[in-house]
Amino acid sequence: MSDLIKTYCSRLCGGACGILVKVVDGKVIGVQGNPDCAFNEGYICPKGRALPELLNHPDRLTTPLKRIGEKGSAKWQAIPADEALDTIAGKLQGHMKRSGAESVLLYEGALKGLERHFIRRLASVLGTPNTVSTDDACHAPRTLAAKYTSGLRAYPDYDYPPKCLMVWGRNSLQNCSDGPPARFRTAFDQGTRFIVVDPRKISLASRADVWLKPRPGSDGLLALSMLNVIVDENLYDHDFVDEWVLGFDQFRAFIAGYPPNEVAERTWVPESQIRQAARLYATTKPAAIQWGNALDQTSNAFQACRAIVMLEALTGNLDVPGGGVFPDPLPMLSAAEFARVAGSPATTRRAVGSQYTLAAEMGIVPSHESSRAILEEDPYPLRAALIFGSNPLLAHANAGTVYQAFKKLDFLVVAELFMTPTAEMADIVLPAAADLEYDALVKNQGCIAAHPKIVEPPGACLSDGQWISRIAERMGGGQHFWESDAAAIDAILGPGGFTFEQLSAVGVYAPETRYQKYEESGFETPSGKVELFSRRLDDLGLDPLPTYHEPGQTPFGRPDLIEEYPLVLTNGKNPYFYHASHRNLPGLRRLSPEPLAELHPETAARLGLSQADMVFIETPQGKIKQRLRVNADLDPRVVIVALGWWFPERGPVDLYDWREANLNLLTDSAPPHDPAMGSPNLRGLVCKVYKA
Repeated sequence: MSDLIKTYCSRLCGGACGILVKVVDGKVIGVQGNPDCAFNEGYICPKGRALPELLNHPDRLTTPLKRIGEKGSAKWQAIPADEALDTIAGKLQGHMKRSGAESVLLYEGALKGLERHFIRRLASVLGTPNTVSTDDACHAPRTLAAKYTSGLRAYPDYDYPPKCLMVWGRNSLQNCSDGPPARFRTAFDQGTRFIVVDPRKISLASRADVWLKPRPGSDGLLALSMLNVIVDENLYDHDFVDEWVLGFDQFRAFIAGYPPNEVAERTWVPESQIRQAARLYATTKPAAIQWGNALDQTSNAFQACRAIVMLEALTGNLDVPGGGVFPDPLPMLSAAEFARVAGSPATTRRAVGSQYTLAAEMGIVPSHESSRAILEEDPYPLRAALIFGSNPLLAHANAGTVYQAFKKLDFLVVAELFMTPTAEMADIVLPAAADLEYDALVKNQGCIAAHPKIVEPPGACLSDGQWISRIAERMGGGQHFWESDAAAIDAILGPGGFTFEQLSAVGVYAPETRYQKYEESGFETPSGKVELFSRRLDDLGLDPLPTYHEPGQTPFGRPDLIEEYPLVLTNGKNPYFYHASHRNLPGLRRLSPEPLAELHPETAARLGLSQADMVFIETPQGKIKQRLRVNADLDPRVVIVALGWWFPERGPVDLYDWREANLNLLTDSAPPHDPAMGSPNLRGLVCKVYKA
């Protein structure tokens, strides 16, 4: 029997595209885009099309595994789920009794669903303040920068559409998060003018009015220089600034210190282009900015993102049709609300990394801090960890330190779809259900939709939420969780009066977009205005204005390293994979079989390199090996390195050769970090390239 079912693709990346799924005899055999879904209008990326491969892969984990050899020795024994849960509960309770609840770390991966709600609720039930995340280098700096400037994060009003759209640090035609490629059709049809800010020539750069190629990691400096032009040339929205902006006089004096003629040398963007982009954005209204997580990945991330929010504010492009809009709150519990358990001591205990004030405010232990704290036992010993939806050996900075930290842990649990380098370091591995195999909820562009289970998961697989619920039950906290994912979603939807079943019948809950809401109640800041000078930040000991501090190990931060390391390192997302996931799917590997490092052809020739050579890329932290691809559109000083690479086909003996091409063996987790978020500097690092 064959069915074609309308649903969503929500676990293969951060998007939520509408799809049509072909199911035959309880098995998914085909996926295509749903042309009737407003989220993506029929577009579907290669990852989405590969969903049947993932669901039906012969290497899926289907039963819990217990390590019976040394860590990383690939020696496992299949065990029943009850034994796995009893072992986990016993080990955690033992460590908590001896070393306190804070000795347990919970790791969360990239945001894809409700698993984070469950992870943080489990932390509350256990009483640990330590939830480890890469959010300090992915989305949190942008979210917090907006909160401390305009109150909320704005998203481009694609439907209007903008007359000018600035795409900054994001490959928008190959990335479905925060607006899939289909959202650009109206903009293309109506002649939207584009400004692209990216060292790499992404697809949109070909049709951009202005393409800026900044030195990787210098985005904050570039944004400040554009603000200098807008203020100095009187291009800002006087009416909006006079009524709705706080601290403009202090900001005017501050921004005078970033003139484009001086900034040009340090950003590698010519003064004429800085002025051209600033003028185009400020005078072509309405305008919007779509930004990516490249902006989150420097030790200057928070203030760089604040500067970009200020570009939106000073030009009067916040919460207006075609500008950056603030979606109305959805009628549901937030992750923070869901996480709260009455009487939990988690909030009274000092978290690892709590010196990073704003990261701590979001409940984030910066990923690099967890490894440091495990190894140094500072601020206290850390004994056990549970990892859901993440592969830290590939995803966290300074991967060598991550490896040493996991070796030191007394007990490690990993929930996964497949064995990965990180899973091979575990003591217990739990088999996770995949997309379409459990009831879920998707959020997209200010909307929510039900995502009911379509097929049964194989073997003993459970959703992350249900594994977490069962662990809590074994530890005496089952009353704080639910028997099913649907029941948990009912609780999340409770404030809106929905149930999961009712939302499934409705399809999509989409509040009508309202504009200029600040005229009714002000902005969601203490002053009710956009705060250029932030008294709250000043009180926290942070820069109240978006001051730029040159990150470490860059050409301007460590000029003494340039002679040995003359190139500048950055990375780009591969459209066929999601971070370190999917390297074992044959259809995707045919599209992208190996990791590629990109150099300008003149630079390659000077170094004695040719297209397709195997090359070493080396920083002061280490070296890796990738295949060379020459790219004439790059700045000759830049090398772009592929991230997330490991090799499932080579087997687990050396953790799937996780060291060979792993970008994060080149990145550093040492200070300076972003003082607000703890973000390490992952872009603009000095490096060298030579033949392998």
